[in-house]
Amino acid sequence: MARTSNSVRRSQSAAYKRTPYQKTAYVNGTAVRHAEVGEGLERHLDQVSGRVPRRELEKQKQEMKRLRYRNAAYVLFLTVAFAVTSVMLISYIRMESSITQSVKQVAALQSQLNNLKTENDEMKNRIDSSINLEEIRRIAITELGMTYAGQGQIVEIPDDGSDYVRQYADIKK
Repeated sequence: MARTSNSVRRSQSAAYKRTPYQKTAYVNGTAVRHAEVGEGLERHLDQVSGRVPRRELEKQKQEMKRLRYRNAAYVLFLTVAFAVTSVMLISYIRMESSITQSVKQVAALQSQLNNLKTENDEMKNRIDSSINLEEIRRIAITELGMTYAGQGQIVEIPDDGSDYVRQYADIKK
């Protein structure tokens, strides 16, 4: 491409306005514009003038018809998906709430059980400490006439594996 002086370039650039699709303001010699540049120029002129080509207008109408039906189905699909998701979310929150409530109840019952066990152990210790084994031995020997078992008075009964023994007859003396 040949270079020209600034004055020639200014006069030519005033005659030809540059568009975003053209790289130079003029063509020097016998070079021909590429088809892309021409189409780009037409599109640019259509955009500047506000005119929409007939082919594009028809394509836009067909696309709008197609989108109108697709939009209705898509909106219906989204509505159903939203409803299902909402129901699942609400049921999940309810289950989570009931589980939390159950855990709180279990914790309260465990605390109550621990308190009762503590009270029971304290009561057993009080009863055990209040029993005087020496006093019981004294009453059994003096007032009731009991004696310690002597040699030969202890009879062992064979265990047959059951938890209890049935006595069918008196034990020999």
